[in-house]
Amino acid sequence: MLDLDTREWLLTNGLGSFASGTVSDVRTRTYHGWLFAATNPPCDRTLLFSHLEASLEVLGSVVALGTNFWGNGQIEPTSYELLRCFDINPVPKWIWGQDNWQLTRQLVMPYGLVRAGDWKQRTQKEISNAPCLLALSEAEGMPNAPVQFCHRILIQYRYEGSDTAILRLRLLIAERNFHYQQTANPELQFSQLLGQQQVCMQAKNSGNFGIPWHLRWTQGKYQTDAVWYWNYRLPEETKRGLGDKEDLYSPGYLIVTLQPGDTVTLEARVGFPDSMAGVLTSETFAEAVEAEQKRLSQIFGWRGGGRGAGSREQGEIPLLCTLPPASVPLPHAQCPIPNAQSTIWQQLLKASDQFIAYRASIPGPTVIAGYQWFNDWGRNTLIALPGLALIPQRFDLAKGVLRTFGYYCRHGLIPNVFPDVNGEPIYNSIDAALWWIETLGLYLEATQDWEFLAEQFPLVQQIYKAFVGGTHFNIQIDATDGLLSWDAPGVALTWMDVVIGAHPVTPRYGKPVEINALWYSALCWLSQWAERLSQLEYGEPVRLTKQAHRYAQQAQRVKTSLQKFWNPHLGYLYDTIEPDDRRNFQIRPNAVLALSLHHCAFSEQQGCQILDLATVSLLTPYGLRSLDPGDPEYKGRYEGNQEQRDRAYHQGTVWAWLIGPYIRAWQRFYPQKSLPFDWQPLLDHFLFDAGLGSISEIFDGDPPHKPRGAIAQAWSVAEVIRHIK
Repeated sequence: MLDLDTREWLLTNGLGSFASGTVSDVRTRTYHGWLFAATNPPCDRTLLFSHLEASLEVLGSVVALGTNFWGNGQIEPTSYELLRCFDINPVPKWIWGQDNWQLTRQLVMPYGLVRAGDWKQRTQKEISNAPCLLALSEAEGMPNAPVQFCHRILIQYRYEGSDTAILRLRLLIAERNFHYQQTANPELQFSQLLGQQQVCMQAKNSGNFGIPWHLRWTQGKYQTDAVWYWNYRLPEETKRGLGDKEDLYSPGYLIVTLQPGDTVTLEARVGFPDSMAGVLTSETFAEAVEAEQKRLSQIFGWRGGGRGAGSREQGEIPLLCTLPPASVPLPHAQCPIPNAQSTIWQQLLKASDQFIAYRASIPGPTVIAGYQWFNDWGRNTLIALPGLALIPQRFDLAKGVLRTFGYYCRHGLIPNVFPDVNGEPIYNSIDAALWWIETLGLYLEATQDWEFLAEQFPLVQQIYKAFVGGTHFNIQIDATDGLLSWDAPGVALTWMDVVIGAHPVTPRYGKPVEINALWYSALCWLSQWAERLSQLEYGEPVRLTKQAHRYAQQAQRVKTSLQKFWNPHLGYLYDTIEPDDRRNFQIRPNAVLALSLHHCAFSEQQGCQILDLATVSLLTPYGLRSLDPGDPEYKGRYEGNQEQRDRAYHQGTVWAWLIGPYIRAWQRFYPQKSLPFDWQPLLDHFLFDAGLGSISEIFDGDPPHKPRGAIAQAWSVAEVIRHIK
């Protein structure tokens, strides 16, 4: 793509809404736009506002400040050539310029969850800055009090120069699901109603009305000029073998005359105009940025919400078309975070907060698995929760998520996909319930919240009884060895869950190793908890003591049976014991997962051997490969169409989140030995690569381990937070 800088930025609002784009300001994905509104939080994400196409006229010379890929292969305009600077913190900021002028643009997406009733009790300034309205305890605990949702984005332009300038801002809009492109057709129409310094828009498609939203501005004259822009090209979708053409509609444009030092601020907001929304002023943007920094400071206990100027480490991103990639020098294999106030540490916590969202159908907190295309997933949330909530001491958040997931437990299973309004959860996971128990244990270790344990213990027992007695997908305990098994055609119930047609790529039927390691840890937790509750007199002490003894006996049996997974020839664990008792001897990271849980059933000698082989075969600078490169099924690059990518997803692709289990296992079995992992490449990626200020979902198995998949993944960020500090 020539020398365009296509690294990406992301803004979120705590409801599932987001904005995203590239450093060079060119749209390369279906998921690039300025307002994807999650009107049924965090779902039903709809692109309403794509962007503003800007041009600047100075002394009669007009400069187009956009960059677009077109279906005919052309790139025009080419304003990326005028881009002088891009900064990611505290909000995305671009500076374009020539000798006699400079134009700065900034974007901010305010936090969108507002307690109902606050609107009438607040000043106009406070109403314009809704992020401050929700008390911290309520933001974390998500009580059942009524709430209001506010989906909006603020844009501010600032002009510097020696002469008067005219800024033209053409609106490009849509009404489409965030997964699909918009195509112009006679049935799709947009109405607009012009008011005082605002215009309200609503789509109508085949007789159905779309989502109303409006744009308002602090100064300028709006000119109606309805026109379609056809055939934008989205090259990242071309690479992925997906739809890659888009048509956008423009209802008109705004003309703003700017003197040197002038600003113009715009706000796009879902809903019809509301007099209670406050007056939009030139200060509104800065107030929104300050409110967001204040919110984050309250959550994470930062002593200051700002950032210094001029430090590249603190957010300024070198443009790839003009400067080489920058890196923050870090000592090899040492903790690069000197203290809790470190800027990198604050950026990691800020990145973690982007995944926390409110789910209206619960109602309560949830975790978006990744941006730009994931929703909330049960397994991912529970694995990520220690890093997202326990390490930052967001205990109310952790408790709220655990309670929510527990509420939806059915037949001993925790849903992997939550329902929308009036929908049904999807229970296609054998391990989500086991991860729920493991994460509950970590929460209790951190908080000593035994009242919460007493509240949840009946659910813990329900999961236990369902697994012992048998449940969906033929999930049951094998009476001969006490191990947990499953067998159901056409599904994939572990984290290696790709299914093409009716055929899982990595079936893993039978007894997967990490599932049984989780089962062993769960039994250990049950024994501890029953004993603890008996001592605290929560329930019947005699009965609880007997239960604790029974759970301990069963755990010991499972510990003994887990030796069936030991492969003495490789010094590694079999990945799966199949239903016909065959062993799968592929070298996968699931053996490392089995070593990383709070309760581990394997000996020191076994643990060291497993880690030695995993270090040689699976460890990369960005995480662990999902399969040994020497395996005939190994695929070293995650690319191509949907099926090609799906076949590579768990067949060698590197997963960043797996660095966490590897570190936990290393610290357990090699406590006195230096970690054979250098943090610098992964932190360089976090600061300066792919999704700026976040960590990608996956990387190629083959060097140079190009980042792939989602640009921001919750468990990737969470596991770094869990171990970097």
